Order: sequence, then C-alpha cells, then structure tokens
Amino acid sequence: MKTVLSINSSGRYQDSLTRQVSAKLIAELKSQHTNLQIKERDIASGLSFIDEQWIGANFTDPELREQPQKETLAFSDVLVKELQDADEIVIGSPIYNFGVPAVLKAWVDLVARARVTFRYTENGPEGLLKNKKVYLVMASGGVPIGSAMDLATPYLKQVMGFIGITDVTVVDATKIDLGSDNILTNSQ
Repeated sequence: MKTVLSINSSGRYQDSLTRQVSAKLIAELKSQHTNLQIKERDIASGLSFIDEQWIGANFTDPELREQPQKETLAFSDVLVKELQDADEIVIGSPIYNFGVPAVLKAWVDLVARARVTFRYTENGPEGLLKNKKVYLVMASGGVPIGSAMDLATPYLKQVMGFIGITDVTVVDATKIDLGSDNILTNSQ
C-alpha cells in the first residue's frame, strides 16, 4: 500500500487555492493508484514552537531521556513518523510576505531532527528520509512562484533535501485550471 501525506498550511480554509489544488492533486494520485492511503495533517490552526525545553530533550540521548523529555518530544515524534511512513508528500503552502507561513516553519523545526531525519557526518549533514516524492503546491497573490522574490519555494526545497528528500516537484497553484488541468503533467 502506498501512503500519501497531505500537509496544509494555508490560514484560509474557504477559497484557499493551495487547499483546492492539493485536493485535486491527491485525487489524481488516487486515480493512478488503486491502493492508496491518504494521511492528512492540517497545521493552519497552529503548532508549538521549539523552545529550550524541546531543544534540551531533542539533544538528550534517546536512551537517557526522562519521561518529561519524552512527553516534550511526543508530538514531534508523531510528525516525524508521518513523514517516515509516507511514500509521497503533498505540502500546500501560500506565500506570506515572501516566505512560508510561520506555522509551516514551526512544522519544519519539529521534523528536522538530528539523528532522526538527518545526521551529521564528516562530509556534512545527510538526510535520512530517502526514496520519497514531494509535491510543493505553492500560491501567492503577488509573488511569482520561482522568482527572486519567492523565498518560500527554494526554502522548502532546501529543507526537503536536508532531510533526504530530493525528488521535489513544484506545482504553481496560480497556473492550474481546477476545471481541466492535469496537475501531474503540468508541474515543474
């Protein structure tokens, strides 16, 4: 069974272009795979930010973590497990003030974990989440996707590569005709 993780970060629910295009993309994936499991994670309502307690727990050897440290990392562990279990990931992100929504940055902070999703080697960091495909469904009302003003798309591509996911397709949601376009064939 193939698993797709859908992550929505738009603060808009009704009329959100990234939510609509992400849903259409997932429907296309479903039509191509008869045995597809969809896991949805909507982060728009907020996530906690990492703090000193979280950092201390994260950098404590897992064998030495005390119960409060395990509890501090519990939600982060759930988010990481979702990524580890997914074969494909669809991340819907509007561009707010040239970058990703703060909640999506908080998600990145919770899943980019040394010794879990990446490790440090003598040659630099190495991502540990291999053989996965990511679709970045990006939208902006004024910043052209892929332009010099778009800081969000290259950031997300960098983060994905950092954790080991190098097969990344960018979907410019502003150029998708929801009534007719096939997203999988009209993506970068």
